[in-house]
Amino acid sequence: MPSVFSRAKEVLIDVPRHGKLAYCLLRDERVPAAPKAVLLAALGLIVSPIDFPAWIPVLGELDMLALGILAVETFVEACPEEVRREHQEAIKAKQSIFDRDMRDTVGAARYGAGRMVNRFRSRIRRKDEYQSVSEGLRN
Repeated sequence: MPSVFSRAKEVLIDVPRHGKLAYCLLRDERVPAAPKAVLLAALGLIVSPIDFPAWIPVLGELDMLALGILAVETFVEACPEEVRREHQEAIKAKQSIFDRDMRDTVGAARYGAGRMVNRFRSRIRRKDEYQSVSEGLRN
């Protein structure tokens, strides 16, 4: 029987993988609406300001983590097996919806940051040009 620590380590390693899979399955229209609604309700409860057993030391913080992990695992298990396998293979090949959305988001952030840097540079250049023109007029 595995120890509590080895089980906790296994769960924590699986969390990112399950998170990616849950994201891909949420975006797939072949997955029924009911499991999606249950997952979103559980995640809504986690981020809500209502914290039921907050008065219990340590458990007050762990309950939301446990609820999140349980909700994601339950959602993944409730999805059709063939759809789940398809997304798992896409995640392994780095060709999943999650990977595509992450690349798009990073690309958009880089593009936006580049535009902002270029805008600042052009303002600095204009300021320098303005200063050199006004100094030339003074002389």
